[in-house]
Amino acid sequence: MADNEINSETRAKELNKFLIISLLSTIMLCVVFAGVNYFIMENLLSQKMETISLNQEDSVEEEESEDEIQRGIIVDLGDFILNLCDETQKKYLKVNVAIEVSQKETDFPQGEEQAKSSGHGGHGAAPAAADPMEAIQKEMNQFKPAIRDAVITNLSSKTSAELSSAAGKELAKEQIANDINSILGGEREVLRISFGQFIIQ
Repeated sequence: MADNEINSETRAKELNKFLIISLLSTIMLCVVFAGVNYFIMENLLSQKMETISLNQEDSVEEEESEDEIQRGIIVDLGDFILNLCDETQKKYLKVNVAIEVSQKETDFPQGEEQAKSSGHGGHGAAPAAADPMEAIQKEMNQFKPAIRDAVITNLSSKTSAELSSAAGKELAKEQIANDINSILGGEREVLRISFGQFIIQ
């Protein structure tokens, strides 16, 4: 009888020990799991925040590049009437083409304002400065024959079906821009090609 009581007390103590150990190990596992989970979530959140900030920076850069496009110089190449490359029947294209090219830092000098602010304008009236747009147009006029030839070559190699779709027009604009950029030789860059009147007959 006494042995049974001792055995039952020992079993109860062992069971209590087992329960305490189990409880402590469960608590430890929960703490470790919570710590690992917190660490992983913290890393994921910081990565997401970095991605968001990078996306915002990219969108700001895109907006700035769009602003640069807005500040281009428009050069009107005039009207073109040319044959298209259709085999079944003759088709003609009448189109007005304008290009927008990048500015140079020297296009619009700020010399007059600097002279006024520094006080060196006291030797009589300064000669009237040349119109910057006129100088740019003169510069672009030397390239106009080659540019017009590139436009004619490119568009006359297309069929009416190709130029009837929006995708076909965009492809033609892209190819024309590449041709003109090679003509300009890096002095300026084509920012945009615009078709005004666009009639296929």
